[in-house]
Amino acid sequence: MRKFVMTTAAIAMAMMPAVAATDITAGVSRADMDLSVNPGDDFYEYAGGGWMKANPLRPEFSRYGVFDLLAERNQENLRDLFLDLAKTQHAPGTVGQKVTDLYKLAMDSDRLNREGVAPVKADLAKIAAFKKADLTKSIAEMHSVLCNPFFGIGVEVDLKNSDMNVMWMSAGTSGLPDRDYYLSTDADSKKIQEQYRQYLVKMFMFHGYSKKDATRAAKTIYDIEYKFAQAKMSRAEARDYNKLYNIFTIDQLQQNYPAIQWREYFTLMGVPNIDWVILEQPKVMEVAQQLMSTLTEQQMRDYFTGEVITSCSGYLSDEIGEASFDFYGRTLSGQKERKPRWKRALGIPNGLVGEAVGELYVERYFAHGSKEKMMKLITNLRKSLAAHIASLDWMSSETKVNALVKLNAFTVKIGYPDKWRDYSGLKVDPSLSLYENIRAASAYETRRNLDKWGKPVDKDEWGMTPQTVNAYYNPTTNEICFPAAILQPPFFDVNADDASNYGAIGVVIGHEMTHGFDDQGRMFDMAGNMTDWWTEEDAQRFTAAAEKLAEQFDQIIVVKDQHANGHLTLGENIADQGGLRIAYDAFKTTSQFRDGKEIDGFTPAQRFYLSYGRIWASNETEEAIFQQTKSDPHSIGRYRVNATLRNIDTFFDAFGIKPGDKMWLDPADRAIIW
Repeated sequence: MRKFVMTTAAIAMAMMPAVAATDITAGVSRADMDLSVNPGDDFYEYAGGGWMKANPLRPEFSRYGVFDLLAERNQENLRDLFLDLAKTQHAPGTVGQKVTDLYKLAMDSDRLNREGVAPVKADLAKIAAFKKADLTKSIAEMHSVLCNPFFGIGVEVDLKNSDMNVMWMSAGTSGLPDRDYYLSTDADSKKIQEQYRQYLVKMFMFHGYSKKDATRAAKTIYDIEYKFAQAKMSRAEARDYNKLYNIFTIDQLQQNYPAIQWREYFTLMGVPNIDWVILEQPKVMEVAQQLMSTLTEQQMRDYFTGEVITSCSGYLSDEIGEASFDFYGRTLSGQKERKPRWKRALGIPNGLVGEAVGELYVERYFAHGSKEKMMKLITNLRKSLAAHIASLDWMSSETKVNALVKLNAFTVKIGYPDKWRDYSGLKVDPSLSLYENIRAASAYETRRNLDKWGKPVDKDEWGMTPQTVNAYYNPTTNEICFPAAILQPPFFDVNADDASNYGAIGVVIGHEMTHGFDDQGRMFDMAGNMTDWWTEEDAQRFTAAAEKLAEQFDQIIVVKDQHANGHLTLGENIADQGGLRIAYDAFKTTSQFRDGKEIDGFTPAQRFYLSYGRIWASNETEEAIFQQTKSDPHSIGRYRVNATLRNIDTFFDAFGIKPGDKMWLDPADRAIIW
């Protein structure tokens, strides 16, 4: 289900322990730059072109940037941690036992290849015996442990009562990254659609289907997913939480979508007393209802089977995993090679018992003094944002007061949780297959989530593990969070100059703070409730400025004839711009800025912007750029730098950028929001 957090990174990089400052430093380096490029023509290349040339795209990557460099070095450290754990005999049920056994199961290629598809046969046999009279029972069983055919449920915060957990429901399944992959009719899209159908055929044949039956099943699945795609909102539309907040009583569900016996379903799911749910996209549920009513039993068996076998392809034999990678890695992302097994294996314990891994990670790698240094930076950034709010010429005094109240109410989370998650209820049994253990873990996590229904929100809970290199803002708790793994070079380095730190982690802090006031975050008040605390005139002025920024990004061609999506990425683009503006003003209070001394030929202001440009340096395949543009709310790194900086006056001043330079944007055309 939907998680109501806004993040910093284009992708959330997990498994990232700290590395030595001598390996990656936060200080600006000429070696990372391309000094042959005019900063006024392409600042992205100027700031990071040297790094990109020195770090070409490797075959196992569809994207390789500074985030990925950290991931690589940190994965090696995490592997060392797991291997050290394996040297000790751990008592059954302990964190050490669960982590090491999951990692060993994922690493045991001989066993995985020997078992083949056998671990899944019992589940597929149940599906083969499916009768439409058992639809409600069968759906509940699959939702509990396997996958989410037709629709899914999950417990999340009530957007209009942020202290309580309520039931959310979504509908529609998809094997392709976005609805537009189904709906587009250009030659490239049609080719991907056909390759996806052929991938499905292969998956069914691995599990014993004949070529004829596999082709039939693949067509059934594609047709179902296509109908869902037709009904879905675009990702940009779905950013409006008001459109997703649709309350349905159980009686209304039964009246509108009678294919499921809803009270029986929720009883089977362990929440028998539920009275109402929030349904994200009713139009998609209408399609699900129509399909559940009209599909034949054989079509449903094919659909259910497809949901199971595609979701477990990474936990079975090498040939199945390779076929999955061939489509999702090579075709959709442009990767040339599959990542080595040990890297894939790290993701199993990290995904299933992430906070347990995080506790081990923090104990070994985290510099605890970073918390105090981060709090000082956050305090400075908060003051800077308050000053920006107070000086806005487009916002009324009434709305400014509410904005400042919200800003001062921010909860700050740094490093790791004060209380770690308890995994004692999860059993990892090395005598069982990897698939069976992941199945059990899925059932455990589903039960854990559903048990939150009707209970107060635990506002101490974290939305990311400590070993994730990323950061987030959560509007429903009005919190900003900076996991331990991002508090390392090149984002944060106690030995670097202030310009480097403010241009990297300072902008990250400012980015997350600004999320509280972007086009989504601004809809929530200081307590995390979705309420309108704006005057009508202020809301109109904000929307006009935001639309101006969206239009700038809409004009960008990212690859071939594919334009950027300024409305899908609007929240992140607002946060990038706000983060830069408030981090720069906070940096102006430092002695380095006041002294104005050059370091390595660059002024403090220049080093600030060079630090920002460097952290987004990246090489990417065309396929990865296309996929990110279609499905990700973050712009690609090149335009998080070049397009955003064209709206920043102090950037032009720092590098003497003038009319005629490609980076120049006339003052009247600049979008300034926070």
